[in-house]
Amino acid sequence: MDYGLAGNTALVAASTSGLGKASAKALAREGADVVINGRDEDQLDAAVTDVQRVGEGDVLGVQGDLTDAGAVERLVDRTVAHFGGIDHLVTNAGGPPSGSFLETEDDDWYDAFDLLVMSVVRLVREAAPHLRDGGGTVVTITSRSVKEAIPSLVLSNSVRMSVIGLEKTLSKELAPEVRSNAVLPAPHETDRQRDLIQAAVDRGEYDSYEEGLEAKGEINPLGRIGDPAELGDVVAYLSSERSSFVNGVAIPVDGGQGAANL
Repeated sequence: MDYGLAGNTALVAASTSGLGKASAKALAREGADVVINGRDEDQLDAAVTDVQRVGEGDVLGVQGDLTDAGAVERLVDRTVAHFGGIDHLVTNAGGPPSGSFLETEDDDWYDAFDLLVMSVVRLVREAAPHLRDGGGTVVTITSRSVKEAIPSLVLSNSVRMSVIGLEKTLSKELAPEVRSNAVLPAPHETDRQRDLIQAAVDRGEYDSYEEGLEAKGEINPLGRIGDPAELGDVVAYLSSERSSFVNGVAIPVDGGQGAANL
């Protein structure tokens, strides 16, 4: 199926690894020119090479911290200067620290809000005029924690809800030129998940990585955790003309792990 993304420009935030990188690859495979972003220059350069291998479009890497308003402005400006505009924006950021409510300090709350919410606010605000020029999309990568609170993740459970409220608002305020949607992933086999499983192996909880990976997947109806490419494919679909009547939704990409009816 042709997603109609060839020649489009997609800016993917926090995309040097994990679900952001998987999304950048999915868009590149569909023929889009892609801008990837990260804080570490060496990791950014390596990611540019990886994404270039899977598509025929141009790939630009722009270093920057998404909690820095100036860096976000430069990210959008570099994209527009290089490609002449932006057709698709994928917002993404790393997760906040784990912890219970009583263990969480005021600064932790402010830092989580800056990382998870203000990064999206600033990215969309800077990109919106360009997205509206030709009719574009915003896809926000967040977490299944907006549907069901996850133990010991009070910051993610609470603060990410703001992102969904923002996404729903954008789906009305930026329409009809721009569609805005969100994806809610359960665990996927990213570098972070591999590190967590290996740490459990090192603690003696599992005899091998394979045993730990299998245990992680046992709670999912499909019997496994996700492949990052599967999440990337959903992001590419939501960015494409094939989803032209999908707007303002938050789609779980969790293999059916969630228990919520809606």
